[in-house]
Amino acid sequence: MSSIHRSSRVKITSILGLTCAAALTLSACSSTDTASTESAPATPVDGPITIVASTNVWGSVAEAVAGNLATVTSVISDPSADPHSYEASPTDAASIAEASLVVYNGGGYDQFIEDILGSVGTDVPSVDAFTLLDDSHDHDSEPTSDATSEPSTEDGHAHGEVNEHVWYNAEVAAHTAEEIADKLGQLDPDNAAQYTANAETFHEQVHEITDVTAKIAADFPGAPVAQTEPIAHYLIEESDLDDRTPEDFKNSIEEGNDPSPASIAATRDLFTSKSVRALVYNIQTEDAVTQDIRSTSEAAGIPVVEVTETLPAGMTYIEWQTKAATDLQAALTTAS
Repeated sequence: MSSIHRSSRVKITSILGLTCAAALTLSACSSTDTASTESAPATPVDGPITIVASTNVWGSVAEAVAGNLATVTSVISDPSADPHSYEASPTDAASIAEASLVVYNGGGYDQFIEDILGSVGTDVPSVDAFTLLDDSHDHDSEPTSDATSEPSTEDGHAHGEVNEHVWYNAEVAAHTAEEIADKLGQLDPDNAAQYTANAETFHEQVHEITDVTAKIAADFPGAPVAQTEPIAHYLIEESDLDDRTPEDFKNSIEEGNDPSPASIAATRDLFTSKSVRALVYNIQTEDAVTQDIRSTSEAAGIPVVEVTETLPAGMTYIEWQTKAATDLQAALTTAS
């Protein structure tokens, strides 16, 4: 057994107690605490490589890089689960503490991972996707926001605005894959070249997604859309669309609060007045308010694009995000 595994195992008793405390309760997705946990150094390990991902989204990315050379486990894998309200169990804490590598979203989204990593000090190497947000813009010349800055308070989403749902940014996923490959190469030097090659293949496959968003941007520049909450922010941004949703509405839905009557009325008006061309709808956090918005959209003949926060069963990250992009493209084409 590796020294990393041994040192992690020593701390499990204290972690099991901590999971019963509030510190390991999953914070709201919109948490303002976006400080990341610094990764431990990755050094060669003895025995099998084990990777723990916060959700099956990042688990799928890790699987694409690791292939059959490591075992990947996702803490949240139920497609019907709501990651916003997830609470880590003692079993979760133990698996994270004993992992060779932990892959998580960061940015305050999966706070339970950061809490557990913080409780074991710097013993577990990790990859925080949110910290790679700026790297995702290296392919163009647009200015970017600092990944630790606060989101803008202006109405609508400006390009470069920080949003923690970075798995909807395909380039972030590609850079996360490259970071995973780098860490795995340090943990398992004999197979470093294979991990790098797998990450490069994944990055090539990401073009299946970005080719669609680039086509949307070319065909429907600045087309107005709405969404029930800011989950698919980067899909909308990379497609060069104009999100017209009132900030109070989508932020309240994301935080599990009731939007104000005024913001509900303003959101409904987007559809009754046919001021938007599609509704991007998170089916994992439905409630009476969002269902009403969907009904209003459908009654007005405005297409609905369904999105989720975790992978549907049987799909890879590439398949899932390509479908989201092509569904959005089809909706905009229908509305033309």
